[in-house]
Amino acid sequence: MFEIGRLCVKIAGRDAKGRCLVVDVLDNHFVLIDGQVRRRKCNISHLEPLDSVLKIKKNASHAEVVKALDSAGIKAAPESKKKEQKEKPVKQRKSRKTETASVDSAEKKSKAPAKAPKAKKADAEKQ
Repeated sequence: MFEIGRLCVKIAGRDAKGRCLVVDVLDNHFVLIDGQVRRRKCNISHLEPLDSVLKIKKNASHAEVVKALDSAGIKAAPESKKKEQKEKPVKQRKSRKTETASVDSAEKKSKAPAKAPKAKKADAEKQ
């Protein structure tokens, strides 16, 4: 059922709804796919086989797969799944440095620690 060159549709995962070709049959449950999806090992239960079988060699390169898909009338690049997003207006931000600098200098002036006289320290050391 899943021979080399079989055209399939991926029905599960990130690349769902992407068309692909079977590039290699790995075992009874896994195949190597490429096309409108990422080239990777895939479980055959995640694929829907189509009637078409294209002529490609075993372990064909991505370029050969693209060429085969183009000859069948299928775009090799996946269609964009992203919707067009509106651009958000850029907000003006105030510089944090100027705000914190003025606040810091005001705090330093108001909270300046009182300096202890040196004479008291000298008396404490003698005892």
